[in-house]
Amino acid sequence: MSTSELQQHFPDGLTDDGFLSGRLQILQPRQGYRAGADPVLLAAACPAKSGQSVLEAGCGAGVASLCLGARVAELSLTGVELQEKYAALAQENASRNEQALTVYNADISAIPAELKARSFDQVIMNPPFFDRSRGSSAPDAGKDIALAGETPSEAWIDLAARRLKPKGYLTLIQDIRRLPDVLAATLSRLGSVEILPISARTGRKAHLFLMRARKEGRADFILHAPLITHLGSQHEKDGESYTDQIRSILRDSSVLKFP
Repeated sequence: MSTSELQQHFPDGLTDDGFLSGRLQILQPRQGYRAGADPVLLAAACPAKSGQSVLEAGCGAGVASLCLGARVAELSLTGVELQEKYAALAQENASRNEQALTVYNADISAIPAELKARSFDQVIMNPPFFDRSRGSSAPDAGKDIALAGETPSEAWIDLAARRLKPKGYLTLIQDIRRLPDVLAATLSRLGSVEILPISARTGRKAHLFLMRARKEGRADFILHAPLITHLGSQHEKDGESYTDQIRSILRDSSVLKFP
C-alpha cells in the first residue's frame, strides 16, 4: 500500500517521526495510537542475536521490530497486527527503512495456518495497557484498540509459549497494574522469569515493567531493582532529563541489560 493510499485510512494525516536519532523514519497517525519510548525500550531489552527469528505480537506501526532490526543485523522479522491499517503502516515503514518485515493482519488468538507452522527464537510484545472494564474508551477507535484491547493477557502469553522455540525468549513491556495477571499467565507456561520495574524518577512508584521469560527455562524468579528513566526526584525545568542509560537507548540503540 502506497503512502497516498495509507493517507486515506488515516483522515487526520500521518506524521514522519524520527527514532534512534533519525536512523529510523516512522510514519504514524497524527490522531490515533502513536509510539513513544515504550517500543524502543522493548526492542533494547530483547536479547536477539544476528540470524535469529523474531515475532512481534501486536506490532502497530512496527516501531519495536524496526528498532530491533536497526540494532541487530540479519534478523528475520515477523509481526502480527489486528488493525489492517496499522499492519499496512508497519509494512510501509519497514520498506522505507529498508528492512524486511513480514506483517500478518490477524487477531493473535486466530493467527493464520502459515504462521502457526513457524517457531521463533524471540517473541516481543507491548500488549494493550488498560483494562477496558475499568475505564472509558479513547475517542479514536484505533487508539482505543491499541491501548485497551479485549484480548486477555492469557492469550498473549499463550501465543508466545506456542510460537517460541525451546529455550527461546519472550520479552514484554506492560503497565505495572497488569503485572499480577501477566505473571499468572506466564508462570505456568514459561520459566526463568525476570521482572524489571520502570520508574520515572528515584523514589517514584514503578509505572511500567519489562518481563523476560524463557521457554523451558529453569532459573529462579527474579525481581530486579527499578530502572530509573529520568534524572532527579522531580521535574525541575523543561527539556530532556533522561538518565545517560535511557538516552543511550533512545538515541543510540544501546542494549538494555537486565541487572
